[in-house]
Amino acid sequence: MMTRRAALLLGMALPGLALAQGTPRAAELDQLFAVLRDSQDAAQLALAEARIRQLWLEAASPAARLLMQRGTRNLNARLPEEAIEDFDAALTLAPNAASAWHLRAEALAALGQLREAARDLAEALRLEPRHFIALQSLSRLQTEAGDAPGALRSMEAALALYPALPGGAAALRRLKGGGRG
Repeated sequence: MMTRRAALLLGMALPGLALAQGTPRAAELDQLFAVLRDSQDAAQLALAEARIRQLWLEAASPAARLLMQRGTRNLNARLPEEAIEDFDAALTLAPNAASAWHLRAEALAALGQLREAARDLAEALRLEPRHFIALQSLSRLQTEAGDAPGALRSMEAALALYPALPGGAAALRRLKGGGRG
């Protein structure tokens, strides 16, 4: 007999399996976030994080996902203006996709438009309050804006969701004044 954890990991290893078996998306996300919060196993954490990111992307239509991929390529190529155009188009098609709001915030921040980026991060977090990547990005923006208490709160919120968040512990130490990381 398969344990619940083994079934969850199998579902993560074979994308779509849990959804095909009738598990609602929200319930699957709840299970995955429990793994992020409670697991110490690096492989489990990596699988859970990857599946969460996949589910977040699946909130957008296929066309919006393609625009988000193109925008991400433009952002990585240091072409934030072009990335913003792609993310704007993606948001027109999928205004409820938290990841699209987060990505546009990253492009806006790359242009130094911190206030606009913060607004987009707020929308991403309104749509998906557990978006630990958006919380990490918000912490970084708050640090750049000189809001140390806000940056600390945002990073603590991200780490409450995902204690093993890559770079999170070092960022928290810096924010608490405990060193460079």
